[in-house]
Amino acid sequence: MPPIDPTAPVSPLCDIQGRITAAARAAGRLDGSVRLVAVSKQQSWDSIEPILAAGQTTFGENRVQEAEGRWAERRAGLTLHLIGPLQTNKAREAVALFDVIETLDRLRIAQAVAEASQRLGRTPRLYVQVNTGEEPQKAGVIPAEADAFIADCRSLFGAALEGLMCIPPADEEPAMHFALLAQIARRNGLSGLSMGMSADFETAIAFGATSVRVGSALFGERLPRGTEA
Repeated sequence: MPPIDPTAPVSPLCDIQGRITAAARAAGRLDGSVRLVAVSKQQSWDSIEPILAAGQTTFGENRVQEAEGRWAERRAGLTLHLIGPLQTNKAREAVALFDVIETLDRLRIAQAVAEASQRLGRTPRLYVQVNTGEEPQKAGVIPAEADAFIADCRSLFGAALEGLMCIPPADEEPAMHFALLAQIARRNGLSGLSMGMSADFETAIAFGATSVRVGSALFGERLPRGTEA
């Protein structure tokens, strides 16, 4: 076996995986306690293929139709997360394709997912998206309504919720948003915390993230919408 060259460049995937491990250890957490979701939305296949070939098997997509075109014929062995808003008329396709839906934020969406799951005999793992910054342009339940929404999902639709997801405001310190999401999860008995992206995933891990969504740090900048393969 040839000696390891310490000057050889580290691949983006290895770099991110190493940083996740280091952040988890710094927080006193076990190796493997944080899942990397590679955000492949609006990326070319030429950008995605090396990450897939290097062993990454969990990917996040924003749009059902884009994800179907990219992954329908490459589905085996992968875990797919829907991390973008879901429309009711796409619930059936989302349930059929995705293993995790992270963006429940309205009762009619929860109901559509529950009905599609019953028809297809397939139930994705479910997360509620919380709009921790109460930004009008963003999807998500506002924090004051999160407990009631979680209870309604459980009682009305039997939704087996795994956790919560958030996207902090770009111009605010993310730590306070991660702390708020963790607090809501604890009081509702939810173990999953999808929080942290390319610029702040290490902070998210310190606040208990169980999965982080990393795109640009892995793949580079996204293509303009409509040009991805």
